[in-house]
Amino acid sequence: MVTKTSIGCLPLQRCTAEDAVRILKRAYDAGINYFDTANGYTDSEEKIGKAFEGIRHNVIISTKSMAVDAKTVTQHIETSLKRMKTDYVDIFQFHYVHGIFDPDDPAGVHAAVMEAKKKGYVRHIGVTAHRLDIAIEYVKSGLCETMQYPLSYLTSEAELELVSICKEHDVGFIAMKGLAGGILDNPRVCHAFMNQYDNVAPIWGVQTLEQLEQWIAVAEEDPELDEEMRAVIEADRKALADNFCRGCGYCAPCPVGIEIHTLARINMLLRRSPWKPFFTEAWRKKLELINDCTRCGACVGKCPYKLNIPELLKFMLKDYHEFYEQHRHELTEEDIRANVKGIWG
Repeated sequence: MVTKTSIGCLPLQRCTAEDAVRILKRAYDAGINYFDTANGYTDSEEKIGKAFEGIRHNVIISTKSMAVDAKTVTQHIETSLKRMKTDYVDIFQFHYVHGIFDPDDPAGVHAAVMEAKKKGYVRHIGVTAHRLDIAIEYVKSGLCETMQYPLSYLTSEAELELVSICKEHDVGFIAMKGLAGGILDNPRVCHAFMNQYDNVAPIWGVQTLEQLEQWIAVAEEDPELDEEMRAVIEADRKALADNFCRGCGYCAPCPVGIEIHTLARINMLLRRSPWKPFFTEAWRKKLELINDCTRCGACVGKCPYKLNIPELLKFMLKDYHEFYEQHRHELTEEDIRANVKGIWG
């Protein structure tokens, strides 16, 4: 069994090794027992290995690979084991799947992971997905024991059905993006929303001790959803959900190089996370690429949420400039010199 409050380890890439180990050990000492990472999260696995050396048997670790051939997925599993200084991973996940891997292909990735399972390298097999139809198909196939999918209180009613489908098929639901990619900023409400579902394990991404302490405090309080929280959810849904980019990246690649999955939600990132780092010269250039959009429609056709991406990007660029003009007076010399070197204007 995993703890209801669990940790997503992608943000640990941005921490020093010492800080990451400190965060992981504090989470463990607070009773958190489940930690999710991936082969592609640079040094996240190595930091987990350092933190849990000697106590690895007391924690549950999941990792992932985007490999689509047997040789590579085998290499990824072996590399993950070495990095994390462990003999096994509790859950190996096919990462960011675009369809079901053929379980009957003896040379395919599914067969390779099953072989790793026979050797004891992998205990359970899971999947991460961003498209609802693919997630449902995988859950119903019987080929996975867990499904990791975006879930927050901005999630549509259709997507919430996936929680019930997972329960019906005895598949654990690992909730990624519980803060909607950093847009939601009320841990109590987010925790209470997840508490409604007894088969859901949310993995909260943390990169500072302060963030972790917030989640520990909320877990200890364990609030239930009340009318005041429901009002917060309703207000956020009205404000954010209609043109909400989930950051899934299915729209990529853009023919002119626009980083759609980030820029299509820049307005929310500016207002719900530290905004000054978004006004470096490098970020300005990223945003100005929106002017090169040819409206080819490639991104629209690939978006699983049917967003009008060209119009959304146009709005985001306009909002970015307006936000800067409204807040530029708040930038200090220290900001420019030490924190956000290269601020333009």
